[in-house]
Amino acid sequence: MQRNFILTDVMKTGNHLELIDFISMSNLPNQTFDTSGDYYTLHNFDLDSYDRRFAVIDVAYWNKPYDSHEFNDELKRRCDLLHSQGFHIIKASTWESRDNVKKSTNYYPKIELPHVKWLGGVSYFWFHMYRKYLRQSLNFDHTKKKFQFLYLNKTSRPHREKLFYAMSRENMLDDSLFTFHDKGITMPKEYELPEIGDKEYPRIGKDQEIYSLPYEHTRYSLISETNDTNDEIFMTEKIWKPILAQHIFVVHGNYLYLQKLREMGFKTFSNYFDESYDLQLDKNKRIDKIIDTCKYLTQANWKDLYLQTQSLRKHNFDNFFNENKLCEQINMTLKLFLEFADRS
Repeated sequence: MQRNFILTDVMKTGNHLELIDFISMSNLPNQTFDTSGDYYTLHNFDLDSYDRRFAVIDVAYWNKPYDSHEFNDELKRRCDLLHSQGFHIIKASTWESRDNVKKSTNYYPKIELPHVKWLGGVSYFWFHMYRKYLRQSLNFDHTKKKFQFLYLNKTSRPHREKLFYAMSRENMLDDSLFTFHDKGITMPKEYELPEIGDKEYPRIGKDQEIYSLPYEHTRYSLISETNDTNDEIFMTEKIWKPILAQHIFVVHGNYLYLQKLREMGFKTFSNYFDESYDLQLDKNKRIDKIIDTCKYLTQANWKDLYLQTQSLRKHNFDNFFNENKLCEQINMTLKLFLEFADRS
């Protein structure tokens, strides 16, 4: 049995308690993980007794104090000391994709030591939503549909704008509930979260909340994910909300996004409508195929579709709360850290 120690927050700039919960769900064979979120508690541990030691610089997306000389000096001092004691450095931005980080220069503080990045991938948002909804009662009535699509956009991104304008040109949003908050487009107030209202939404973290009425009154979710890149798959709350609502969905996301979902134990709707958009490398053609799929769905008998896919949607709901399936993805994340340490 190999023992691992992880300091989950070198500078107390992230959510170390959530990282500790994430790590504690791992069931990697022959591995144990002890954790602490406080740099100043390290003296309480016999660090020499561990096979591997890690230190996480966890900087939450709302907390980037990089313009502080004091912060950077203290970060360097701590990391240098930890590295000299055999710690391997992890830079964590668990709410972000690789593409987002590449496009920005300020997601991480700069350190010159060897390190590995910890990004959201497919495991972190699943874990976050699992943790959030595990003990909540979720019941949705899918018998009273009034609109076609539930199509939620918050931050403007080029791929989202392309799909949004393509859907608009085809008049596909005339009978749908949709938002584009960066453009000032919100849903009617009765479909926004009641405690927030349409003027202040979305506050940080509130886009992970599930309000039942929009899912009950729409036939399908059209999900425009964070990225549409071909070299990674990043899954956020945008996919987990319709799965929790047992809502039929179409995904505008990364290449092979649906294939990855299936590898994780979920089922998609290829037996009921065309999902070949997932296999399209060309991003513009992917949008064209998504539009074609949406056109088909507007003409389909939605009541029949909901009846035919009832067991599939229930399977996805159950798979979401299958701790063993989630642990498989968490294990894959932690294995990357172990491999980094072993080859360093």
